[in-house]
Amino acid sequence: MPAITSGKVLVTGANGYIAVWVVKSLLDQGFSVRGTVRSESKAKHLRETFKSYGDKLEVVIVEDITKDGAFDEAVKGVDAIEHTASPFHFKAIEPDELIVPAVHGTTGILKSAQKFGTSVKRVVITSSCAAVLTPSSEPHVFSEADWNEASIKEVQEKGRDAAGAAKYRASKTLAERAAWEFYEKNKASLSWDLVVLNPPFVFGPVIHEVDAPENLNESAREWYLTVVKSKLDNESLANIGSSYVDVRDLAQAHVLAITKPEAAGERIIVSAGPYKWQDFVSAAHRLDSRLPAGNTAYDPSKANHLIRYSPDKERRLLGVKFKTLEETTKDTLDDFKARGWL
Repeated sequence: MPAITSGKVLVTGANGYIAVWVVKSLLDQGFSVRGTVRSESKAKHLRETFKSYGDKLEVVIVEDITKDGAFDEAVKGVDAIEHTASPFHFKAIEPDELIVPAVHGTTGILKSAQKFGTSVKRVVITSSCAAVLTPSSEPHVFSEADWNEASIKEVQEKGRDAAGAAKYRASKTLAERAAWEFYEKNKASLSWDLVVLNPPFVFGPVIHEVDAPENLNESAREWYLTVVKSKLDNESLANIGSSYVDVRDLAQAHVLAITKPEAAGERIIVSAGPYKWQDFVSAAHRLDSRLPAGNTAYDPSKANHLIRYSPDKERRLLGVKFKTLEETTKDTLDDFKARGWL
C-alpha cells in the first residue's frame, strides 16, 4: 500500500481551475511540486502565484499530452503523480475532440510512470462523476460501483450529433476505464498503485489565470451566470441541480489520496452533497442583497434531488471536512468582488 508523506509530486495541467488549488494544497503541506503546462505563457502565472514558495515549485512544458511519451521526462524523480489534465467543455463537435486527449493523456501518463517513474509510489487521476452517473428522471443515489454506460452508447450511436454533455461524459468514462484496465493488466510489475477521484460539479473561488467572467472554466462560469447574472427562470432555479464539491475541498482530497495508504486501488466519489441552483442564489442574496433573490417561493426541504452520491467511501477513506454551501458562496462572491466582477 504505497503512500507518501513528503517529497515531490507531479501535477499535470497545473494551470487548470482544480489543479492550481491542488498545487497550493500540496505546497502548503510541505510537498515540492512539478507542474506541467502547455506553454511558457501559462507557466508565468503559476510562478508568480507561488513565488513565496521559492524553489518548491518547478514548472515544465508538455505541449501535447496526447503524444506518445509526452510525460516521459516529467515523471522522472517524483514520488507521486496527480493527473488532472483533461478537457472539460460541452462545445466539441466531434466526440474525439474530447475523447482522444482524455484517454491518451491518461494512458500516456501511466505508460510514462511505468517506464520512467522509478520513484513513483502513487498515481491519482482526477476523473469525474460524469463517469459514474446515468441521467434519470427518477431520484437515484449513485456509488463507486456505477459507471456511465449511457453516454458512451449515445456517442457510439449518434457521433457528432450526440449531446455536448454526453460527449464530455463519455470522454471521462472511457479515460477512467482505460486507466483501470492499464492498472489491472500491469499492477504486478508496477512500483505504484492507483487512486481515482470522482468529483461532481466543482465550485468555489478561482486562483488560476482568468481575465473576465466569460473566460472562467465551465463550472465556475455557470455559477457566475446563474447566481450573479440571473441566467435561469424561477422554475429552473428550483428544479435544476446536481451535486457539488468546493474546489478547495477537492484539492485537499487530492493530497489525502496520496498520503492515505488505505486509498490504494480505490475509486472515490468526492461530493459535499446535492444542490438546486436556488440554494446558491438564496445564499448569495442573503450575503449581498444587491444580488438576485431568484425564486422566493422555493422550499429547500421539498427539493427533489435526482442525483445524489453515496458519501460512505470518501468519509471512510479520506474524511474531507467539507465546506458548507454558504462558505463556498461567500468565498466565491468575495473573489468576484476583489476582481471587480460584482
